[in-house]
Amino acid sequence: MTVERVLIMGAAGRDFHVFNTYFRDNLAYEVVGFTAAQIPGIADRSYPAALSGVRYPRGLPIYPEGQLETLLRHEHIDQVVFAYSDVTHLTVMHAASRVLACGADFRLLGPEHSMLAATKPVVSVCAVRTGCGKGMVVRRLVSLLRVRGLRPVVVRHPMPYGDLARQAVQRFARLEDCDRHECTIEEREEYEQHIRSGVVVYAGVDYQRVLRAAENEADIILWDGGNNDWPFFRSDLEIVVLDPHRAGHELLYHPGETNLRRAQVLLLNKMDSAPLAGVSRVLENIARFNLAAPVIQARSAIVAEPPELIKGKRVLVIEDGPTLTHGEMSHGAGVVAAQRYGAAEIVDPRPYARGSLIETFAQCPWIGCALPAMGYSSAQLADLAATIAAIPCDSVVIATPVDLTRLMTFAVSVCRVRYELEEIGHPNLAQVMTRFLDERAQS
Repeated sequence: MTVERVLIMGAAGRDFHVFNTYFRDNLAYEVVGFTAAQIPGIADRSYPAALSGVRYPRGLPIYPEGQLETLLRHEHIDQVVFAYSDVTHLTVMHAASRVLACGADFRLLGPEHSMLAATKPVVSVCAVRTGCGKGMVVRRLVSLLRVRGLRPVVVRHPMPYGDLARQAVQRFARLEDCDRHECTIEEREEYEQHIRSGVVVYAGVDYQRVLRAAENEADIILWDGGNNDWPFFRSDLEIVVLDPHRAGHELLYHPGETNLRRAQVLLLNKMDSAPLAGVSRVLENIARFNLAAPVIQARSAIVAEPPELIKGKRVLVIEDGPTLTHGEMSHGAGVVAAQRYGAAEIVDPRPYARGSLIETFAQCPWIGCALPAMGYSSAQLADLAATIAAIPCDSVVIATPVDLTRLMTFAVSVCRVRYELEEIGHPNLAQVMTRFLDERAQS
């Protein structure tokens, strides 16, 4: 039998899952390694032997994506599998062209090849772009399930940026668990919001083991998707969130368009702050490409605490990092709150950037007068703290879900911004979940 030599293009997430579920024990393929993109500091390390299986006793190398052509030629690669998310369709085809020009096949593995089957019901929340508001939708689902007397457990899309063997299966029930697992800011942004609500969160690298662990303490599993990826678990109900601030992106980004087309329920978020033209355009695209899915319309209700730290003040706004970087937003809920609560000025952080934040702003020129909460490493966290300390302001408005005051000291007062989902009219999530749970009870 001819064995195909495979290289997996990734970003420390789906790439590992695709390897674990499809390639690790597949005798038709020999995986040569991974390439890494998007996230700083995840290349030039190894996928550990402890997770690689008996066919790869030395583990697998992870190379920078910039070495793609060199790897294709020197390693005699037959097939390249693209396995990461929130990139334009054009970017995917540029990657394909690089691969094809070297004579190899380019492949996108379909959802069914890597989705895992659960013994408990699974409701997934995914999106068409990073930063659409998946977290607030999951929080709303948690409250609805608790009313029904059910115990939800959240399983989060992977963000394994540290010791991969130690991160194989991670359970978070207290904020101290984030400290114990040495979580980055980006991980804390996703986990802390659920932990504070008393919900157990699972994440990791080996999602077969993650799923089995979550099943042991859940009545129902909520898949909290990352970026605009599709779920790792076969879902009984797929909810997909859209953002009218980026109207049209639902058709331009991979695999967000896939999510739009396969969704069982669509949720159009942020309708209170988006332009009407954007709302209309998204609704038109839904009607063209997934008319069968019910559409929930919602707003993101923003609350600042305490509001007096904004009104009439010169404020620094710190936003969720991936929303501004991967998601290509100029600002997030923090800037909206600063405007609504009457800030005298939103201080532009760019002239005061320190260390790696200088590069972040250079790579993301669309970011406006907001500071992304970057912290993929301790060094980057120190750069963030130094940047904040250098910015002259009266107060700091923090709109990221992570409690930054646990990680650094602020010289001025801090105003926290939170945002919750508020559905507008019908259908709403309560109706959708009631129907879903009643139908399962009857089956």
